[in-house]
Amino acid sequence: MDKTLLKGLRLFEIICAQEDQPNTIDDLAVASGLTKSNTHRTLQTLIAAGYVEKSSHSGGYKPTLKVFELAAQRLARLDVRKIATPLMRRVALQTQETVHLSVLDQLDVIYIDKIDSPNPVRAYSIIGGRAPAYAVATGKAMLAFQNEEYLNRHSADLIRHTENTITSLVALKDELANITRIGYAINRGEWRSNVGGIAAPIFDGHNKVIAALGISGPLERLTIENMKRWSPLVLDAARDISRESGYRRGYFGESN
Repeated sequence: MDKTLLKGLRLFEIICAQEDQPNTIDDLAVASGLTKSNTHRTLQTLIAAGYVEKSSHSGGYKPTLKVFELAAQRLARLDVRKIATPLMRRVALQTQETVHLSVLDQLDVIYIDKIDSPNPVRAYSIIGGRAPAYAVATGKAMLAFQNEEYLNRHSADLIRHTENTITSLVALKDELANITRIGYAINRGEWRSNVGGIAAPIFDGHNKVIAALGISGPLERLTIENMKRWSPLVLDAARDISRESGYRRGYFGESN
């Protein structure tokens, strides 16, 4: 394992995460646990590679647009985004809530696309942002189709975020089993206490879950009644995206 490379990547992640702060060498050394000299050498390498630049205004270090360019290229290759866009618009128009398209990364979801609710009070998120998969609807919709070994491997990472967060592996497995039965997942304020959601998984032509589509919003609007009313819209959209992605097997109650 190349420890120098790992240190450089760690430092770069810190710079990206703290872009709104000065990020001086002293700050970065403390945040990364590196010595000032190691921090300086690593910064020079990142600058030479075009990933970091020194701000003429603050004197601190910040990421260049190169990381955005690379991310944009990667996102462009995720065909599910192109397929999902019109279906996301349909769900957004019908529900007037924020619509997310997410992928699974270990025990997190990453939001790769979204359409914001027109309502002034709405769920906050950013494209590229993360959330704990076991505490949000899109995450649970994808976790429901992972094997038991996958879930067991992450059992120690179930951290409480609200009083409703599921932190027991047994309880989570029960929840996921129900999701596979009814076809969609529900978040009842498990990540943010006042925010809920509904989501369904998206499959590809290899019958694997590649993403999830869901809506989220304040629980005062996403009541149990509204979740039941809107769940068919979410299911239909996820089913249509799956079909366009090559999925042909029986889908939640459909015949094979």
